[in-house]
Amino acid sequence: MGILFIVLACSTWAVDTLIRYPLLGEASALQIVFGEHLILSVLFIPFFFKSVKKIWKMEVSHIFSFIIIGGMGSALGTLAFTAAFSKINPSLVILLQKLQPLVAVSLARIVLKEPVQKKFLSWALLCLIGGILISYQDIFPGLMKLDFRASFGNETAMWGYLLTLIAVVSWGASTVFGKKLELQGYSEFEVMGGRFWLGAIALIPVLISQGEGLATGTEVWGKILALVAISGLLGMWLYYHGLKKLSARLCALAEMFFPFCAVTVNWIFLGKTLDITQIVGGGLLLLGSTVIQVKRY
Repeated sequence: MGILFIVLACSTWAVDTLIRYPLLGEASALQIVFGEHLILSVLFIPFFFKSVKKIWKMEVSHIFSFIIIGGMGSALGTLAFTAAFSKINPSLVILLQKLQPLVAVSLARIVLKEPVQKKFLSWALLCLIGGILISYQDIFPGLMKLDFRASFGNETAMWGYLLTLIAVVSWGASTVFGKKLELQGYSEFEVMGGRFWLGAIALIPVLISQGEGLATGTEVWGKILALVAISGLLGMWLYYHGLKKLSARLCALAEMFFPFCAVTVNWIFLGKTLDITQIVGGGLLLLGSTVIQVKRY
Protein backbone atom coordinates (compact mmCIF):
# COMPACT_ATOMS: atom_id res chain seq x y z
CA MET A 1 0.00 0.00 0.00
CA GLY A 2 2.91 2.36 0.70
CA ILE A 3 4.04 2.30 -2.93
CA LEU A 4 0.46 3.01 -4.06
CA PHE A 5 0.36 6.16 -1.89
CA ILE A 6 3.67 7.38 -3.35
CA VAL A 7 2.49 6.68 -6.91
CA LEU A 8 -0.76 8.56 -6.25
CA ALA A 9 1.24 11.47 -4.81
CA CYS A 10 3.39 11.50 -7.95
CA SER A 11 0.22 11.56 -10.06
CA THR A 12 -1.03 14.70 -8.28
CA TRP A 13 2.34 16.41 -8.88
CA ALA A 14 2.21 15.45 -12.56
CA VAL A 15 -1.27 16.98 -12.90
CA ASP A 16 0.15 20.23 -11.45
CA THR A 17 1.62 21.12 -14.86
CA LEU A 18 -1.80 20.90 -16.54
CA ILE A 19 -2.99 23.71 -14.25
CA ARG A 20 0.21 25.73 -13.71
CA TYR A 21 1.34 25.98 -17.35
CA PRO A 22 -1.95 27.33 -18.85
CA LEU A 23 -2.40 29.58 -15.78
CA LEU A 24 0.71 31.53 -16.84
CA GLY A 25 -1.44 32.97 -19.62
CA GLU A 26 -3.81 34.51 -17.05
CA ALA A 27 -1.47 35.59 -14.24
CA SER A 28 2.25 36.16 -13.74
CA ALA A 29 4.48 33.55 -12.11
CA LEU A 30 4.88 35.91 -9.14
CA GLN A 31 1.11 36.28 -8.66
CA ILE A 32 0.58 32.51 -8.88
CA VAL A 33 3.33 31.65 -6.39
CA PHE A 34 2.32 34.39 -3.95
CA GLY A 35 -1.30 33.23 -4.15
CA GLU A 36 -0.22 29.68 -3.28
CA HIS A 37 1.82 30.89 -0.31
CA LEU A 38 -0.98 33.14 0.92
CA ILE A 39 -3.48 30.26 1.00
CA LEU A 40 -1.00 27.82 2.59
CA SER A 41 0.04 30.40 5.21
CA VAL A 42 -3.57 30.82 6.30
CA LEU A 43 -4.07 27.03 6.48
CA PHE A 44 -1.01 26.64 8.72
CA ILE A 45 -1.99 29.38 11.21
CA PRO A 46 -3.18 26.80 13.83
CA PHE A 47 0.35 25.37 13.99
CA PHE A 48 1.68 28.90 14.58
CA PHE A 49 -0.38 29.31 17.75
CA LYS A 50 0.67 25.87 18.99
CA SER A 51 4.33 26.81 18.61
CA VAL A 52 4.34 30.41 19.92
CA LYS A 53 6.56 29.59 22.91
CA LYS A 54 9.07 27.75 20.75
CA ILE A 55 9.12 30.65 18.26
CA TRP A 56 10.00 33.17 20.97
CA LYS A 57 12.90 30.97 22.10
CA MET A 58 14.33 30.43 18.62
CA GLU A 59 18.09 30.74 18.21
CA VAL A 60 19.64 32.86 15.46
CA SER A 61 20.82 29.71 13.64
CA HIS A 62 17.23 28.40 13.65
CA ILE A 63 15.94 31.67 12.18
CA PHE A 64 18.61 31.47 9.46
CA SER A 65 17.51 27.92 8.58
CA PHE A 66 13.87 29.02 8.33
CA ILE A 67 14.88 31.93 6.08
CA ILE A 68 16.68 29.46 3.79
CA ILE A 69 13.73 27.04 3.53
CA GLY A 70 11.15 29.84 3.31
CA GLY A 71 12.77 32.67 1.39
CA MET A 72 15.02 30.54 -0.77
CA GLY A 73 13.42 27.09 -0.93
CA SER A 74 9.75 28.01 -1.01
CA ALA A 75 9.60 31.55 -2.45
CA LEU A 76 12.59 31.71 -4.82
CA GLY A 77 12.51 28.01 -5.74
CA THR A 78 8.81 27.87 -6.59
CA LEU A 79 8.94 31.23 -8.39
CA ALA A 80 11.90 30.13 -10.54
CA PHE A 81 10.25 26.75 -11.22
CA THR A 82 6.98 28.38 -12.34
CA ALA A 83 8.70 31.08 -14.43
CA ALA A 84 10.83 28.44 -16.20
CA PHE A 85 7.64 26.89 -17.61
CA SER A 86 7.19 29.92 -19.87
CA LYS A 87 10.78 29.69 -21.19
CA ILE A 88 11.34 26.00 -21.98
CA ASN A 89 9.43 22.72 -22.28
CA PRO A 90 7.83 22.05 -18.84
CA SER A 91 8.90 18.40 -19.11
CA LEU A 92 12.56 19.49 -19.22
CA VAL A 93 12.03 21.65 -16.12
CA ILE A 94 10.60 18.65 -14.27
CA LEU A 95 13.30 16.21 -15.43
CA LEU A 96 16.10 18.57 -14.42
CA GLN A 97 14.68 18.76 -10.89
CA LYS A 98 16.21 15.28 -10.44
CA LEU A 99 19.54 17.10 -10.04
CA GLN A 100 18.36 18.06 -6.54
CA PRO A 101 19.99 15.05 -4.80
CA LEU A 102 23.39 16.28 -6.04
CA VAL A 103 22.83 19.66 -4.40
CA ALA A 104 21.34 18.12 -1.24
CA VAL A 105 24.18 15.60 -0.75
CA SER A 106 26.85 18.24 -1.40
CA LEU A 107 25.28 20.72 1.02
CA ALA A 108 24.67 18.00 3.62
CA ARG A 109 28.42 17.37 3.58
CA ILE A 110 29.06 21.05 4.36
CA VAL A 111 26.14 21.88 6.68
CA LEU A 112 25.39 18.57 8.43
CA LYS A 113 28.90 17.08 8.13
CA GLU A 114 27.45 13.96 6.51
CA PRO A 115 30.11 11.82 4.77
CA VAL A 116 30.12 11.52 0.98
CA GLN A 117 31.17 8.22 -0.58
CA LYS A 118 33.45 8.15 -3.62
CA LYS A 119 30.79 6.32 -5.65
CA PHE A 120 28.61 9.42 -5.33
CA LEU A 121 30.93 11.28 -7.71
CA SER A 122 30.49 8.65 -10.45
CA TRP A 123 26.70 8.73 -10.27
CA ALA A 124 26.72 12.53 -9.97
CA LEU A 125 28.74 12.67 -13.21
CA LEU A 126 26.12 10.45 -14.89
CA CYS A 127 23.40 12.87 -13.73
CA LEU A 128 25.31 15.82 -15.18
CA ILE A 129 25.76 14.02 -18.51
CA GLY A 130 22.01 13.37 -18.55
CA GLY A 131 21.34 17.04 -17.79
CA ILE A 132 23.60 18.12 -20.67
CA LEU A 133 21.85 15.76 -23.10
CA ILE A 134 18.46 17.14 -22.03
CA SER A 135 19.46 20.76 -22.68
CA TYR A 136 22.06 20.29 -25.44
CA GLN A 137 20.02 21.46 -28.43
CA ASP A 138 19.02 24.70 -26.68
CA ILE A 139 22.38 25.52 -25.12
CA PHE A 140 24.57 24.66 -28.11
CA PRO A 141 22.41 25.31 -31.23
CA GLY A 142 25.48 26.23 -33.29
CA LEU A 143 27.15 22.91 -32.56
CA MET A 144 23.92 21.05 -33.28
CA LYS A 145 23.82 22.55 -36.80
CA LEU A 146 27.63 22.69 -37.19
CA ASP A 147 27.22 26.44 -37.68
CA PHE A 148 29.97 28.12 -35.65
CA ARG A 149 28.66 31.57 -36.53
CA ALA A 150 25.43 30.86 -34.67
CA SER A 151 24.90 32.34 -31.21
CA PHE A 152 26.14 30.31 -28.24
CA GLY A 153 22.64 29.60 -27.01
CA ASN A 154 18.97 30.41 -27.39
CA GLU A 155 18.54 33.37 -25.03
CA THR A 156 15.01 32.47 -23.92
CA ALA A 157 16.00 28.84 -23.35
CA MET A 158 19.14 29.89 -21.45
CA TRP A 159 16.96 31.90 -19.07
CA GLY A 160 14.69 28.89 -18.70
CA TYR A 161 17.56 26.59 -17.76
CA LEU A 162 19.01 29.21 -15.40
CA LEU A 163 15.65 29.50 -13.62
CA THR A 164 15.43 25.70 -13.46
CA LEU A 165 18.88 25.46 -11.85
CA ILE A 166 17.93 28.18 -9.36
CA ALA A 167 14.93 26.04 -8.39
CA VAL A 168 17.16 22.95 -8.12
CA VAL A 169 19.66 24.69 -5.82
CA SER A 170 16.91 26.38 -3.77
CA TRP A 171 14.97 23.17 -3.15
CA GLY A 172 18.16 21.19 -2.54
CA ALA A 173 19.20 23.72 0.11
CA SER A 174 15.70 23.65 1.59
CA THR A 175 15.92 19.86 2.01
CA VAL A 176 19.19 20.12 3.96
CA PHE A 177 18.17 23.00 6.23
CA GLY A 178 14.71 21.46 6.75
CA LYS A 179 16.41 18.29 7.96
CA LYS A 180 18.64 20.38 10.21
CA LEU A 181 15.59 21.99 11.83
CA GLU A 182 13.98 18.59 12.42
CA LEU A 183 17.21 17.42 14.10
CA GLN A 184 16.96 20.53 16.30
CA GLY A 185 13.51 19.49 17.55
CA TYR A 186 11.05 21.11 15.16
CA SER A 187 8.11 19.04 13.95
CA GLU A 188 7.32 18.40 10.30
CA PHE A 189 4.32 20.75 10.46
CA GLU A 190 6.32 23.51 12.18
CA VAL A 191 8.94 23.32 9.44
CA MET A 192 6.31 23.40 6.68
CA GLY A 193 4.42 26.25 8.37
CA GLY A 194 7.59 28.30 8.75
CA ARG A 195 8.45 27.57 5.13
CA PHE A 196 5.13 28.95 3.83
CA TRP A 197 4.96 31.98 6.17
CA LEU A 198 8.49 33.16 5.44
CA GLY A 199 7.98 32.38 1.77
CA ALA A 200 4.92 34.65 1.68
CA ILE A 201 6.76 37.40 3.60
CA ALA A 202 9.74 37.19 1.22
CA LEU A 203 7.47 37.54 -1.81
CA ILE A 204 5.66 40.70 -0.60
CA PRO A 205 8.52 43.18 -1.30
CA VAL A 206 9.11 41.49 -4.68
CA LEU A 207 5.43 41.89 -5.53
CA ILE A 208 5.54 45.59 -4.57
CA SER A 209 8.82 46.31 -6.38
CA GLN A 210 7.45 44.75 -9.57
CA GLY A 211 4.31 46.87 -9.31
CA GLU A 212 2.12 43.77 -9.30
CA GLY A 213 -0.96 43.29 -7.17
CA LEU A 214 -2.76 40.11 -6.25
CA ALA A 215 -4.07 37.90 -9.01
CA THR A 216 -7.61 38.89 -10.01
CA GLY A 217 -10.65 36.89 -11.07
CA THR A 218 -12.46 34.03 -9.39
CA GLU A 219 -11.36 31.62 -12.12
CA VAL A 220 -7.67 32.40 -11.55
CA TRP A 221 -7.99 32.02 -7.77
CA GLY A 222 -9.95 28.82 -8.30
CA LYS A 223 -7.02 27.39 -10.27
CA ILE A 224 -4.49 28.57 -7.65
CA LEU A 225 -6.63 26.92 -4.98
CA ALA A 226 -6.66 23.74 -7.10
CA LEU A 227 -2.83 23.82 -7.22
CA VAL A 228 -2.71 24.12 -3.44
CA ALA A 229 -5.31 21.40 -2.87
CA ILE A 230 -4.19 18.82 -5.46
CA SER A 231 -0.42 18.99 -5.85
CA GLY A 232 0.13 20.70 -2.50
CA LEU A 233 -2.00 19.37 0.35
CA LEU A 234 -3.24 16.11 -1.21
CA GLY A 235 0.16 15.36 -2.73
CA MET A 236 1.96 15.97 0.58
CA TRP A 237 -0.57 13.89 2.55
CA LEU A 238 -0.27 10.93 0.16
CA TYR A 239 3.52 11.21 0.06
CA TYR A 240 4.07 11.32 3.83
CA HIS A 241 1.44 8.61 4.37
CA GLY A 242 3.36 6.39 1.96
CA LEU A 243 6.69 7.36 3.50
CA LYS A 244 5.53 5.98 6.85
CA LYS A 245 4.92 2.57 5.26
CA LEU A 246 8.07 2.38 3.10
CA SER A 247 11.79 2.52 3.61
CA ALA A 248 13.48 5.63 2.22
CA ARG A 249 15.06 3.48 -0.51
CA LEU A 250 11.77 2.02 -1.74
CA CYS A 251 10.27 5.49 -1.59
CA ALA A 252 13.05 6.81 -3.84
CA LEU A 253 12.29 4.07 -6.37
CA ALA A 254 8.56 4.79 -6.27
CA GLU A 255 9.25 8.50 -6.83
CA MET A 256 10.62 7.66 -10.29
CA PHE A 257 6.97 7.41 -11.36
CA PHE A 258 6.63 11.21 -11.07
CA PRO A 259 8.86 12.32 -13.98
CA PHE A 260 7.58 9.49 -16.20
CA CYS A 261 3.99 10.43 -15.40
CA ALA A 262 4.63 14.17 -15.79
CA VAL A 263 6.39 13.77 -19.16
CA THR A 264 3.57 11.52 -20.42
CA VAL A 265 0.85 13.93 -19.25
CA ASN A 266 2.64 16.92 -20.81
CA TRP A 267 3.22 15.00 -24.05
CA ILE A 268 -0.44 13.95 -24.40
CA PHE A 269 -2.32 16.98 -23.06
CA LEU A 270 0.06 19.90 -23.72
CA GLY A 271 1.80 18.62 -26.85
CA LYS A 272 5.21 19.08 -25.19
CA THR A 273 7.28 16.37 -26.86
CA LEU A 274 10.90 15.26 -26.32
CA ASP A 275 13.37 14.03 -28.92
CA ILE A 276 15.38 10.81 -28.54
CA THR A 277 18.46 12.63 -27.15
CA GLN A 278 16.39 14.29 -24.43
CA ILE A 279 14.70 10.99 -23.57
CA VAL A 280 18.10 9.26 -23.21
CA GLY A 281 19.38 12.20 -21.15
CA GLY A 282 16.30 12.04 -18.93
CA GLY A 283 16.82 8.29 -18.45
CA LEU A 284 20.47 8.76 -17.41
CA LEU A 285 19.52 11.58 -15.05
CA LEU A 286 16.74 9.53 -13.43
CA LEU A 287 19.02 6.49 -13.09
CA GLY A 288 21.86 8.43 -11.47
CA SER A 289 19.56 10.42 -9.18
CA THR A 290 17.67 7.31 -8.02
CA VAL A 291 20.85 5.32 -7.32
CA ILE A 292 22.20 8.20 -5.21
CA GLN A 293 18.97 8.23 -3.18
CA VAL A 294 18.60 4.44 -2.89
CA LYS A 295 22.24 3.78 -2.00
CA ARG A 296 22.35 6.93 0.17
CA TYR A 297 25.65 8.06 -1.27
